[in-house]
Amino acid sequence: MSALEWLDGTLNGTAFEAFGQGVKWSDMVGNVMGLTALALGWRRSIWTWPAQFLAGLILVAAYASAQLSGGVGKQLLVIGVAVWGWRQWQRGASATAADDGSAAAGRPSGDGAGDRTDGSADGRITVRFATWRERGLLLAGTAAGTLAVGGLFTLYPQLSWSPWADAYIFVGTLAAMVAQARGWVEFWFAWLLVDLVGVPLAFGSGLAFSGLVYVIYFVLVLWGLRDWWLRSRAKAANDPALEGAPA
Repeated sequence: MSALEWLDGTLNGTAFEAFGQGVKWSDMVGNVMGLTALALGWRRSIWTWPAQFLAGLILVAAYASAQLSGGVGKQLLVIGVAVWGWRQWQRGASATAADDGSAAAGRPSGDGAGDRTDGSADGRITVRFATWRERGLLLAGTAAGTLAVGGLFTLYPQLSWSPWADAYIFVGTLAAMVAQARGWVEFWFAWLLVDLVGVPLAFGSGLAFSGLVYVIYFVLVLWGLRDWWLRSRAKAANDPALEGAPA
């Protein structure tokens, strides 16, 4: 047995039983890492992207074993977007820190310049609502992508046993990650829509732990949505001229 075959057998081995289904190590570890990435994203920590990168690598094995090509493709996209998102947030954090430093330099000491309480420009990514144009582009791209990927899976049934649901999750995840990388509050709404289909598909595919994790995702997403929403409102109140401005 080669090292690759051993690794595949280990990752896709059964960790424990849940709801009458075997939970694979790859399914469990990858999704725990994904939960960690989501929690870090809620905190606007740049470490959300390395966590998503690792989760994607591990979950490729889980989805491949369940013959969900859309899931495999989704994780490959997660890996790619995680690299891009890391760079976006690095640039955004650097720009925010530079802007705060310039503004503080023009104020006398003791005027509270370093005591921002809205948390929207604290050296992390600045969050905001997308403009209507950005929302339209995101929705149009998501719809077109779902039709294209779903059509591909329908033409080649061996790629997925549930082509349209698989395509919906595949493209929806990409849309959510793009919105996250841009710091848009709509990122959380995209995840909510993905979860609505992800839970039944995961259980139906024999990935019980993924199904459970999607339920936990739902709770974390609501929590993160509230936090980002409040931060974006606080930012708009402090600087109305920047309402809807690009990140």
